[in-house]
Amino acid sequence: MLSQEIFHAISLLHRLILRFKKLHVEIESKLPNVGTTIFTVMSVLAAEHEAINLGQGFPDFPMDEELVSLVNSAMKSGHNQYIHMNGHMGLREVLAEKVEYLYRTNIHPESQITITPGGTYALYTALTTILHPADEVIVFEPAYDSYIPAIELNGAKAVSIQLSFPEYRINWDDVRKKITTGTKAIMINSPHNPTGSVLSPSDIESLRSIVKDTNIIIISDEVYEHLIFDNKQHESILKYPDLLERSFVCFSFGKVYHCTGWKLGYAISSPYLMQEFRKIHQFNCFSCDTPKQVALSQFLKKREPYLGLGAFLQKKRDFFQRLMQGTGFEPLPSYGSYFQVYSYKNISDENEKDFAIRLTRERGVACIPVSAFYQATINNKVLRFCFAKKESTLEAAAEKLQGL
Repeated sequence: MLSQEIFHAISLLHRLILRFKKLHVEIESKLPNVGTTIFTVMSVLAAEHEAINLGQGFPDFPMDEELVSLVNSAMKSGHNQYIHMNGHMGLREVLAEKVEYLYRTNIHPESQITITPGGTYALYTALTTILHPADEVIVFEPAYDSYIPAIELNGAKAVSIQLSFPEYRINWDDVRKKITTGTKAIMINSPHNPTGSVLSPSDIESLRSIVKDTNIIIISDEVYEHLIFDNKQHESILKYPDLLERSFVCFSFGKVYHCTGWKLGYAISSPYLMQEFRKIHQFNCFSCDTPKQVALSQFLKKREPYLGLGAFLQKKRDFFQRLMQGTGFEPLPSYGSYFQVYSYKNISDENEKDFAIRLTRERGVACIPVSAFYQATINNKVLRFCFAKKESTLEAAAEKLQGL
């Protein structure tokens, strides 16, 4: 009897071991140097300590109720099935009209615009369209965190050039020195994440002189197109037909209409490049959210929401600056985007990541260390704050930072 009980016990133990035994499978990581992003780390830390999250770039105020109603109406009207791979034609047509109005450039909605699930997807697809192993892409750092992984996933090499600190300007002589026979593309971002710097007409002329008579492609991240301040003009690649011929220009509806969770954007390029872009797109996303495209095709006809966006966000930037005057933080110029970089050199000698973590834990305010946007180890003692928040949120955050 005892031996039978022992047998059953051993059998049960064996089944439990088999059930919970971890299957060990090994793969060679395509991104061996990449871990959890700093945005996730800081957001989790913010939640853990119930901190005010000025780290990630998303508004905490509501989007336009009219646009919400238009989406609701589109769904109730039956616009819930797959839409054309290239995007809703009505939306592409109104985008072409917008480009002509803003930049005096004629864009064909059928052959030059593709709707994408967000701006980051558009950037990734553009890179995947052009890159082959051993190609080189020039990237300016600090850089949005998806750029270099997207390059490396395509077997190419990111060639980093640091923007001059503290102005965060491009040294075009450095760019010329980095151009090789392997240079396939140059990535630009204006208004710039994370610093809020913007490209000038002279920057565009320098870029034009570098790519002239080459096969270099331009990848232009313009998701903050309308979030530009202090009477600066957005130098879109769309303004320059000769550069557009060799460019992918990527945009985001989420940044413009306060709905980052929609993950809806678009890319504009020359007909030839867009044809290749769509070859990748059709086997990846294929089709984007239908009712939101239908709604946007109506809402985009109203110009005031995007034309007034810069002034709207500039007020928030200025409001937060005034609040931060009571702290030891020093603002660096921000001419666009959701963000402003602040120096803490008069507050602490800690590195950026450690100081950002301490602010979250001890002061209850989460932000992002700008060093996270570099591949190399950098410590300029600057942090990125998102000011695209309600005034009450900014007031509460600044209050927590008083006395530093």
